[in-house]
Amino acid sequence: MTRNTALKESFTLPEQLTGRSIVLVGLMGAGKTSIGRRLAARLGMPFRDADTEIELAAGCTVPELFERFGEKEFRDGERRVIRRLLAGEPLVLATGGGAYMDPETRASIRREGVCIWLRASLPTLLRRVAGRVHRPLLNSGEPADVLQRLMQARHPVYAEADLIVDCGDESPDTTTGHVLDALTAWQPSRRLSLSLSGGSYDVVVGENLLARAGALLAPVLPQKRAVVVTDDHVGPLHLQTLLAGLAQTAIAAQHITVPAGETSKNLDTYARVVDGLLDAGVERRTAVIALGGGVVGDLAGFAAATTLRGLPFVQVPTTLLAQVDSSVGGKTGINTRHGKNLLGAFHQPRMVLADTAALATLPMRELGAGYAEIAKAGLIGDAAFFEWCEANGAAVIGGERDAQAEAVLRACAFKAQVVGNDEREEKPNDGRALLNLGHTFGHALEAELGYGTILHGEAVATGIGLAFKLSAALGLCAQADADRVVAHMAAMGLPAELPMLNRRFSAARLIGHMQRDKKMRDGKLTFVLARGIGRAFTRNDVPPEAVTALLRAEGCAA
Repeated sequence: MTRNTALKESFTLPEQLTGRSIVLVGLMGAGKTSIGRRLAARLGMPFRDADTEIELAAGCTVPELFERFGEKEFRDGERRVIRRLLAGEPLVLATGGGAYMDPETRASIRREGVCIWLRASLPTLLRRVAGRVHRPLLNSGEPADVLQRLMQARHPVYAEADLIVDCGDESPDTTTGHVLDALTAWQPSRRLSLSLSGGSYDVVVGENLLARAGALLAPVLPQKRAVVVTDDHVGPLHLQTLLAGLAQTAIAAQHITVPAGETSKNLDTYARVVDGLLDAGVERRTAVIALGGGVVGDLAGFAAATTLRGLPFVQVPTTLLAQVDSSVGGKTGINTRHGKNLLGAFHQPRMVLADTAALATLPMRELGAGYAEIAKAGLIGDAAFFEWCEANGAAVIGGERDAQAEAVLRACAFKAQVVGNDEREEKPNDGRALLNLGHTFGHALEAELGYGTILHGEAVATGIGLAFKLSAALGLCAQADADRVVAHMAAMGLPAELPMLNRRFSAARLIGHMQRDKKMRDGKLTFVLARGIGRAFTRNDVPPEAVTALLRAEGCAA
């Protein structure tokens, strides 16, 4: 069967395209109208050409509109026409070459459709537009010079499209086939919107987001300039991919690299990052992009919050733990000799890009540490999600991409809901404080063992087991619930009990660390406890002797 014969057959619209319009953008001569007609026929969708619709509405040609009213008035009308077309039933829409340059038009297309940039080289475009006298912009100079200027100005904006299909000298039918192939393979990134008092931002979850970072971030950054903060483990793996993705939309980026590990969350490294930002000549509209795990996110976020009294901030977490926990919610900070995260600020990001493809580079131990925070979401307030974890946890830690994406999405959705109701942890008995399940014990273990010796997620896993055991000891939940939690964490390879850490602890020393924790209220320890799976609550009147008894039962010395 030939390609031309195949193109005459009907094409089943992929599920991910249901209800969406398909919008073609590109320079004059890219073939938007000819490809659009063929594409619409294959998909069984109506086709509209924006320029034709504008001429019908105005009762005159596009060149006449330019001559009578100028480009600004033309663009205003073009914006209204495109908005009207996209508000109706799904269609295939070919836009004029300059339409996508308008931010409002791009936003409309982003909301209602899938955008495809038909990208063609300068020689190809010159051959296709030769002899065309009805293109107003071409009449302003030599076609080659005009097209070159347009390419320099528009290509970085066209790169915000969902898909890019290169168009050479092949036939329109062949190019249409390439577009259909791209649409079939396309998978939309999944988004969660976090609404807060000061605004909102999206958490984007999907594969290969680093390569599309420019397209995703351009709509939300106030300036096409950024400084990437990463560490010496993540940088060699992902920095160049991120920088190339930013460059596609002409976002100029510099980078700062810090040593990997929890020990970088200190005043000296913080000062070095701030100096690096100032040395780079950042302005208040220059973004800071954190590329790495929770340490980089906390450190870069705190630097962004305090440099020039606040710079725009983006989280690009590359570990499972950071994707489901520290990157969402706006907490930033560094450690001191007195404890973890005691210097910090609430500073919400403009966007979070959770690229699940980055998880392929993580060792099993890091995946397990991240998984503890995923299971925590179910244990706090979603028993059905914890059941999902029991059934799918091994697949998440084992690297199954679909399971990982679902876990990240559901955990982020839970945290987004909690943070949206209590952005600055001001509700003492519920709200955001519930996210500290396991953390009172966990932070004490990190302080005792040394930051970085035990991974944060591992400490939280042990802390969650202790929190449920304490709840059972206090008669708040059934012992079977505590046993179930411990068994699941252990099955995932996590240290669910203190003896699994192979270290002799002192109950007094651990409690001393807890008393220096920032969750202390009126001199009393605050614990997140549970009345059962998915029924967590906060309590600050736990008898100290009950905590000591639990730790002694776990093998701690006095």
